[in-house]
Amino acid sequence: MSDKDNKGSMTVAEAGRKGGETVRNERGREFYETIGRKGGATVKAERGRSFYEEIGRKGGETVKAERGAKFYEEIGKKGGDRVKATRGPNFYEEIGRKGGQKVKKLIEEGKRAARAAMAAPQEGGGAQEGNAPPAASSGETAGPGQNE
Repeated sequence: MSDKDNKGSMTVAEAGRKGGETVRNERGREFYETIGRKGGATVKAERGRSFYEEIGRKGGETVKAERGAKFYEEIGKKGGDRVKATRGPNFYEEIGRKGGQKVKKLIEEGKRAARAAMAAPQEGGGAQEGNAPPAASSGETAGPGQNE
């Protein structure tokens, strides 16, 4: 083909960009958010959460290699400053308190479960609750005094 034949044609990238802008102008940004969420849910259902963890890790490694670890410090600080400006300094105190209460609750639940696990074998005389005696579980007929 000569240059004369290609006059006015566009690349696939240009056509896609132009089409995307047209859709955005007609349907709005929310349309893309909605279809993005639907697509993400479909990928999650097909590939699982670990897929997103893996691609996020790979992307993070690529950015770190290109821009350095300092980049993450800078964007983290910018994000923290923005949250502080938007929600106020008390926001961090509030979420810190909530997080601390959650940790305290989890520790208490863990201690309670550990105490219950230690007490269970002592109460049952060594046999764990829900386990049948060997004779009853093997299908044998119970003899005298074994039908408890």
